[in-house]
Amino acid sequence: MSERSVSKRSQEKRWYSVLAPEQFDRAELGTTPAIEPEQVIDRTIQTTLGDVVEGGENNVKLTFQVNDVGSDSAYTEFSRYELTRDYKRSLVRRGSSKVKAVLTLRTADDHRISVQPVAFTTKVADRSQKEAIRAKMTELVTEAAKERTFEEFLDSIIQGHLSSAIYNEAKTIYPLRRVEVEKAVLDAKPAEVEAEEETAAVDE
Repeated sequence: MSERSVSKRSQEKRWYSVLAPEQFDRAELGTTPAIEPEQVIDRTIQTTLGDVVEGGENNVKLTFQVNDVGSDSAYTEFSRYELTRDYKRSLVRRGSSKVKAVLTLRTADDHRISVQPVAFTTKVADRSQKEAIRAKMTELVTEAAKERTFEEFLDSIIQGHLSSAIYNEAKTIYPLRRVEVEKAVLDAKPAEVEAEEETAAVDE
């Protein structure tokens, strides 16, 4: 390809403003170039909670995926919430226990989401205490997802309400230093969940 062709092709690119979902007030996440609008679909962009939510922490990474494109804007949907590696490392202390649960849940509006709550004790807990804390975390997170829409459930994670609820309940089992949601990932939207269930029913 000649330099002129490369130059012409480059000039044909348009820049799209990438916007967060309405839940995050359509905050601008950045820009992305493309020759055709369809090329922007499914692109992902990562930012921090502090960049899209006033007063939000910078120790939380958010990933959004483009699902629609307008004339000069690319619209996204939530994909992933995760604590930064440095922050996760800072939570680990000698002489204490880390208790983690790995859950796959469905919200009230049939989104499937993977959630990983984690609790840190003040001192080393024994096996039965850790199992009881994990069971309580599982119970509370499962119930929270069942009672809330996906957006409401995500809000409860971002605003710290879910972590606080776990802390207040589980500290009666063993003294806790900190509770966090380490990761939350959108696995499937309602239409995808329904399609999977229909396929499974046919296979049976």
